Amino acid sequence: MEGVVIRSTGSWHDVLTTEGSISCTIRGRFRLQEEDATNPVVIGDRVTIQKNVDGSGVIVERHPRHGKLSRRAAGRRVGKEHVIVANVDEAWVVQSVRKPRINPGFIDRFLVMAEVQTIRAGIIINKSDLLDASAEEHIGFFVELYAGLGYDVHMTSVKTGEGVEELRRILERGIHVLVGPSGVGKSSLLNALQPDLKLRTGGISEATQKGKHTTTYAELLPIGEARPDGGFIGDTPGLREFGLVGIEAAELSHYFVELRDRMGECRFPNCTHDHEPGCRIKELVEEDQVAVERYESYINMLRSIQLGDADVGR
Repeated sequence: MEGVVIRSTGSWHDVLTTEGSISCTIRGRFRLQEEDATNPVVIGDRVTIQKNVDGSGVIVERHPRHGKLSRRAAGRRVGKEHVIVANVDEAWVVQSVRKPRINPGFIDRFLVMAEVQTIRAGIIINKSDLLDASAEEHIGFFVELYAGLGYDVHMTSVKTGEGVEELRRILERGIHVLVGPSGVGKSSLLNALQPDLKLRTGGISEATQKGKHTTTYAELLPIGEARPDGGFIGDTPGLREFGLVGIEAAELSHYFVELRDRMGECRFPNCTHDHEPGCRIKELVEEDQVAVERYESYINMLRSIQLGDADVGR
């Protein structure tokens, strides 16, 4: 039978089928075939399974993916791709007004990876109830910046309910994923969107002012009735870094939406928009037609890719 992987806890994967959720292992041949990846089956994957007599199952086939979000693997698996979630229809980067404060570098890395995978992306800025006079101009600048680039931007607050109902309507169809550093309120937001989830939530470390991890495994949470063809939200362990996988330095500018249509105006066709004379992109920055914050993100990513360090803008 067929189904969708809704939970992955290491060697076991829960697959939602028309008969309900079935705990499955995977055949060893998958690991041999996926030499460049750390995890051959992830949440969001459409799979075929065979049931065992004890009610468990074995994943025997993974269907083709139409989109995925990835980051570079850590530790001894450095150099391999770590897929976070597959078959994503829309991906959202979650930030907060403060505690922790908004991280534009994280947002830009996320948007680049979504552009690489041709996945529609949006931005959720949570904890809008903490927006005061000191933060309003700062947050307002980034809301206007990313909305002006064509990305959906939503302000939400679990405490006041701002933006929650509107976001719920958006997430009712397809597979969505929420990615953001710990502490921005992903679990609290998911509980507000679907109260029966009752996900664990945590606070902010007073020592580091960074979020405490509460999600310990990747999970696809159904919106409304749980069914294989229904709407889902991906909940993933908090990511403090978001690496760039499989991007060459010469390609990077193609994934900045405000740069790719103007690159042909540079003097040199292979311009990296860094040190070359006659660079139109640098002129646009000086003319305030390209935000200096986005250009600095681009340069930080470019240098890190050139140095072979894909986890950039930490």
